[in-house]
Amino acid sequence: MPEGPSIVLLKEAAISFSGKEILSVEGNSKIDMHRFPGKRVESIQSWGKQFLIVCDDFIIRIHFLLFGSYRINERKEQPPRLSLQFENGELNFYACSVKILEGRPEDLFDPEGDVMNDQWNPEKAKSKLEQTPNAEICDALLEQDIFAGVGNIIKNEVLYRVQVHPESLVGKIPPAKLDEIIYEARNYSFQFLEWKRNFELKKHWLCHNQKTCRRCELPFSRKHTGTKNRRSFICVKCQELYV
Repeated sequence: MPEGPSIVLLKEAAISFSGKEILSVEGNSKIDMHRFPGKRVESIQSWGKQFLIVCDDFIIRIHFLLFGSYRINERKEQPPRLSLQFENGELNFYACSVKILEGRPEDLFDPEGDVMNDQWNPEKAKSKLEQTPNAEICDALLEQDIFAGVGNIIKNEVLYRVQVHPESLVGKIPPAKLDEIIYEARNYSFQFLEWKRNFELKKHWLCHNQKTCRRCELPFSRKHTGTKNRRSFICVKCQELYV
């Protein structure tokens, strides 16, 4: 599943379609695609893991789920979920969720909740965390209402950096350590963006899909954690469990 930084890269790659008219549309999505031709794209935006094509009175929202993908000015062999043609090229989306949202992005999406947004508000994130003291931090970091854009890779890398066990309870984590987690959620996301841009993300992974802790030289414990049941990589020696 693409995480927030990858959606920012898509936004950058698709920015040339901002201001352009949608000439034609096709795809196997069940939405009302007849609304699209003749519409001009006001802006290309992202919010967390969601890619937004903003028109005057609605938004085309793309979520890539687990296996979604896209192509710009080229196509895959499989039928697209949605294909938009412009005078300067085309956008093609595959195996993803496509929805039409009515209204304006500023009314539907809170920029203070998106870790990649300039308006990100860490104090709001901390306030929301404090309202869920019994949640495991591995689940809390994946809550898009709190950390829009954070996915499983970022979750794993952040918790390893700050040396917190993913099954720690939010309410038991010391406030200073919670602040560190919130800071790293954004900090690592921007490092992820630059590494992804330079095609070198995987070589910077410290725990995700790794076998051995670099600090302790012990094998990582691999298990699915939390109610979200996502895979975690844990050093039981240096990642403290707060319960």
